[in-house]
Amino acid sequence: MNIAGITSVQGVTGTGYLPSTTSLGASNSSGFATELSSAVDGLQQQQSISNDLAIKAVTGNLDDIHNATIAATRAQVTLELVAAVRNKGVDAFNEIMRMQS
Repeated sequence: MNIAGITSVQGVTGTGYLPSTTSLGASNSSGFATELSSAVDGLQQQQSISNDLAIKAVTGNLDDIHNATIAATRAQVTLELVAAVRNKGVDAFNEIMRMQS
């Protein structure tokens, strides 16, 4: 099953602080756990970028506040997505446990 709509941060573009995204599809060599781990790593990277830009904004070393705002919003939305996937996974696990009893 290929899930083409989910994206994760793979790196920071050379022109600014905005992360580039690539599609997370279930390839033949990687499983769900690998993709989930990759998404969490991407979330941590986005939060790190957002924190760095927030510190620069507070200290006055930031030239463009738009990048900081966009990075913070991306980190927030990604965190909400990861939490929703986690909640659905827990719900699925609980449903499986109910089916076995």
